[in-house]
Amino acid sequence: MNNLVSAYLGDAVYELHIRSFLINSGIAKVNELSKKSLFYVTAKSQRRILETLIERNILTEEEIEIVNRGRNASSHRNKSTDIITYKKATGLECLIGVLYQNNRERCNEILHYITGEL
Repeated sequence: MNNLVSAYLGDAVYELHIRSFLINSGIAKVNELSKKSLFYVTAKSQRRILETLIERNILTEEEIEIVNRGRNASSHRNKSTDIITYKKATGLECLIGVLYQNNRERCNEILHYITGEL
C-alpha cells in the first residue's frame, strides 16, 4: 500500500478511536464531542501528538521511518495550516494506517497512549 493510501486508512482508524474514546468517557452531547475531538484530530493537534511521541521515545526507529515516508509523500492542499504541520499530521496518519494493517496490537498501544489510556 502506498504511503498516502496508508494515511487515508490511518485517518479513519485514528478518527474512530478518538470518537470512541470520547463517547466512552461519558460525553453525550454531539456539540461537546466535536469540541473535545479538536484536541486530537486537527493537523495542529496531530503534529503536537507526533512530536510528543518522538520526544518521549514512544516510537521505534522503524515507526519513525514510516512517519517520515508518509510525511514526505504528502502534498500540501490544506489552506488552514502550514505545510510542515500538514506533512507531520500526514506522517502520523500514515503510521497509524501501516500499523493497523500490519500490527494491530502496536497500533492500539499507540492510540491508547495518545488518549492517555495507558
